[in-house]
Amino acid sequence: MSGTKRTDVRLPMTHPRGAQGFSPATAGILALTIAMALAARPAGAQYNGVPASGMMTKGGMPAGVTPDDLKRIDLEQRLGAQLPLDLPLRDETGRPVSLGQYFDGKPVVLTLVYFQCPMLCPETLNGVVGALKLTSLQPGSDFNLVTVSFNPKDTPALAATEKQRYVERYRRPAAARSWHFLTGDDTAIKLLTEKVGFHYFYDASSGQYAHPTGVMVITPQGKVARYFYGIEYSPRDMRLALVEASSGRIGTPVDKVLLYCYHYDPATGKYSLVVLNVMRLGGIVTVALLGAFLLVMWRQEKKGVPGHDVEQKSAR
Repeated sequence: MSGTKRTDVRLPMTHPRGAQGFSPATAGILALTIAMALAARPAGAQYNGVPASGMMTKGGMPAGVTPDDLKRIDLEQRLGAQLPLDLPLRDETGRPVSLGQYFDGKPVVLTLVYFQCPMLCPETLNGVVGALKLTSLQPGSDFNLVTVSFNPKDTPALAATEKQRYVERYRRPAAARSWHFLTGDDTAIKLLTEKVGFHYFYDASSGQYAHPTGVMVITPQGKVARYFYGIEYSPRDMRLALVEASSGRIGTPVDKVLLYCYHYDPATGKYSLVVLNVMRLGGIVTVALLGAFLLVMWRQEKKGVPGHDVEQKSAR
């Protein structure tokens, strides 16, 4: 066609060995290096559904809530904040307990909900169950779960009903003794929510709470380690957060490699790929493979290729 410039791309022919080509082993190493470089490229920016402030992800607000009111709703990150472990609460049987009872050397998944919430709180707890069911970490042996109601009118009886519902959905043998649903008075609740940056308010006209949604991972010492926003949580991120919060006491060597390649991003509440670290790891692997290849070639050359001397004598 006129006006169209055609460009032919010609690929060089490869040879088994020699100056004009690469050996199969060398070609394999080069292909592996290129693949690692391509995998390490940063992905295009994706919308993660997390607002910069407010953290409301879906569902309607109570009818009386205005746009100005929404500015009061926030899950403010306070990484490293120390929880009040002596906080007096009540468990689902009505027994007085302290928050610190549930920090027995393992990290804790903390959720703040209220038990008569019509939408967001059940979605939050369903998200926790859905994420944790897809990890191999076990409640009780690897971590504990604590759910605290921020409604001072919620009762232990309501807590027991909610516990039964979500323990049945979780379907892990130890969930009943490692997932605790707690209630408390207004003073205790406000102290806890303030410590973790959970900002909410009660709408008297509708009788409901306007609140953010999210999950916190707490270290065994009671310090806030990670926040996850919304109502759906990545199983990979949840696992990495628990492994990291435990200081490596749970998890596998694979988790350590993943934590080298993925770092927590407070701006998104997610674990993001660290391209530089991936490239470093890829370089280490490439050097190791090259070293192994050269060692094999050197040993073969030292031993001599069978039939090589015979061919030289015949040529003479």
